[in-house]
Amino acid sequence: MDNSKKKIINLLVENARYTNKQIADILGMTENQVQKLVSELEKDGVIVKYSAIVNAEAAPEKKVQAMIEVKVAPQKLKGFDSYAEELYDFSEVKSLYLMSGGFDLAVFVECKEITDIAKFVAEKLSVIDGITGVQTHFILKKYKIEGQITKPSKEHDRQVIQA
Repeated sequence: MDNSKKKIINLLVENARYTNKQIADILGMTENQVQKLVSELEKDGVIVKYSAIVNAEAAPEKKVQAMIEVKVAPQKLKGFDSYAEELYDFSEVKSLYLMSGGFDLAVFVECKEITDIAKFVAEKLSVIDGITGVQTHFILKKYKIEGQITKPSKEHDRQVIQA
């Protein structure tokens, strides 16, 4: 991957609302050059989606979020991918990762009520053939999301003391 694409990715990770013109100005490129490179990154699956980082505590609609550790018995010739393909189709699943360590998959889910998550685990997740263990952890508070601190900065809270 060339250096210009890397710089564009870094800028879009920093702020997905940058326009092609703003990126072009920052990098000393033309807007058309940036548009072409961004299109290539999208086409190649490097850029998957543009989204906003939302602090759930400050959002008007409250939702319950959980991280579910899942242990599975990998299927012959399919490994973990077949489980992932089954899980990522559920609307409750927001993120899904293959993990190393004590469990195989980390499933991040979001629902309106805690009972909806319980129902998801009991009726959708636990009934999948080959799942050998599930442990649910409810997310109580997010302090930092995707590199962004959720609490507004308090620059003037400390008093200056001079000796």
